[in-house]
Amino acid sequence: MAVRVVIAEDEAIIRLDLKETLEEEGYEVVAETSRGDEAVTLVREHSPDLAILDIKMPGMDGLSAAREITSERMAAVLILTAFSQRNLIEEARDAGALAYLVKPFQKSELVPAIEVALGRHKEMQALAEQAKNLEELLENRKWVDRAKGMLMDKFSMSENDAFTFIRTTAMQERKTMREVAQSILSGDLVPPST
Repeated sequence: MAVRVVIAEDEAIIRLDLKETLEEEGYEVVAETSRGDEAVTLVREHSPDLAILDIKMPGMDGLSAAREITSERMAAVLILTAFSQRNLIEEARDAGALAYLVKPFQKSELVPAIEVALGRHKEMQALAEQAKNLEELLENRKWVDRAKGMLMDKFSMSENDAFTFIRTTAMQERKTMREVAQSILSGDLVPPST
């Protein structure tokens, strides 16, 4: 499947040239605009893999657009601009841009910059997903530990017996251990008296 791209460049001739170059290289340009604010809207609307943004644009500059796009992890961002001042490069990096290309650019520079941006974006998405999964695991463990503690205090169960009760109940009722733990803590579930 082709990489989907949104282009935001205020100079029509450069935008057209960029679109042609991208399409020749097998990328799919799903939308284009001359305004930064429209770029954010188009990225939300089309869910592209990549947004190529100029810095100086009407409506919203490319750095503000990049900040908004990357804060919501909507797409990888490549800044394409005539400006090469160090402070702008640092601002672009801080705004979440994953690649920075100075105009006039060569096709031989564009493709590697795009591929680096896409690769880094994929890595960042994987890390975010991993962090979310770890957070979920930690939260589940907290619930289970609280429920074990309650079973140990209230029903004089050993830690092992409390854990076994939670796990076995979860398997029998086809629920998660967290759901069982929550039922124990709310008083809706009590172990059978021995």
